Amino acid sequence: MKEKTNNYTKKPYTTLRRSDREVTDEAWIKAFLTRSAYGTLATSVDDQPFLNAGNYVYDESQNTIYFHRARKGRTSENLAANNRVCYMVSEMGRVLIGESAGDFGVEYSSVIVFGRVELVEEEAEKSRALQMLVDKYAPHLKVGEDYEPVSAHDLKRVAVYKIEIEEWSGKRRQAAPEHPGYTYPHFPEES
Repeated sequence: MKEKTNNYTKKPYTTLRRSDREVTDEAWIKAFLTRSAYGTLATSVDDQPFLNAGNYVYDESQNTIYFHRARKGRTSENLAANNRVCYMVSEMGRVLIGESAGDFGVEYSSVIVFGRVELVEEEAEKSRALQMLVDKYAPHLKVGEDYEPVSAHDLKRVAVYKIEIEEWSGKRRQAAPEHPGYTYPHFPEES
């Protein structure tokens, strides 16, 4: 019997094989992008893909993702050569115990964004994006009290990029609470 195949290269990027795990609720996707800790940027030059993990902030009002990098380096050069990117934000849940090795799995949530990157040149937008990043990762600190506000020096030495989101897809797997599993790397105590 011939195995049925799907040619995913001919389908939209957001097409998931497991539609039962697809999340189409835009409110969930936006909340996930807002709360998650880090993302992974995929760039490509010629036929060589590159990945780079780092912090980011989602700006719902602009439907963009902001991140910063050094002005020089592979990521900056890749983005100058090809501004088409993919960006993934993910979280891992419990390791799910199966009856055999092939039945083990993991709970997860993820959002994958497709779009184009633009180097932010306008100083007000760049300053706003940098402040949004600080506000996300250090909300307990106060500008002017705990650290200096964004300065002209900061604006010169850091490259700020934004991803203009064109498409996205959400994916989630959650098992029933009674499904045997554990949080990685914590392992159940031995008896």
